[in-house]
Amino acid sequence: MSCDLIGGKLEGCKSAVGGLLAVYFINFDDLDVEANATFGSTHESDVITAIAAGSTTLYKFELKADANSLETNIQASRENGTSFFNSVLNIAIKKQDTKTTKNIKLMSYGRPYAIVHTRGNQFFLMGLQQGCDVTGGTMSAGSSLDSFVGYTVTLEANEVTPPNFLNASTETALTALMGGAITIETT
Repeated sequence: MSCDLIGGKLEGCKSAVGGLLAVYFINFDDLDVEANATFGSTHESDVITAIAAGSTTLYKFELKADANSLETNIQASRENGTSFFNSVLNIAIKKQDTKTTKNIKLMSYGRPYAIVHTRGNQFFLMGLQQGCDVTGGTMSAGSSLDSFVGYTVTLEANEVTPPNFLNASTETALTALMGGAITIETT
């Protein structure tokens, strides 16, 4: 049966760190990730090992504050016989400018893919089949000299699987995983 367990897990060392380093967005219409992805085998079948991306642009947003998070909620119903995963990405982007305001507006209109880079040097793809939707956020000018000035954005993805691991631990490996023909834009 496809829902049988495949193994257990030992208590790990206390070497993990939390937080996010960056998020990379890909316009949904620029790439059908699911159709162009190669997945691992057996217990690593949720790991994406390659994406035939062609010439695609990733839009990188660096995230240095502790206000950034990725949480995945398991939504299962015995009564309905259903399960899905609701992933919520909260990001805080410092300082306001016209280009970022326009990008957030366009992100709100679209449903981009999000590649999340954690402080533990793991990469996750959020929105494999349906992309991500902006579900909230703020543009803040602050109230005092030491207030946060910038944007907070919440994105959600409802998928049949949790965010997929990408077989990469560096930006160079991410570029190679996507076929090397990608551009990473940061400004």
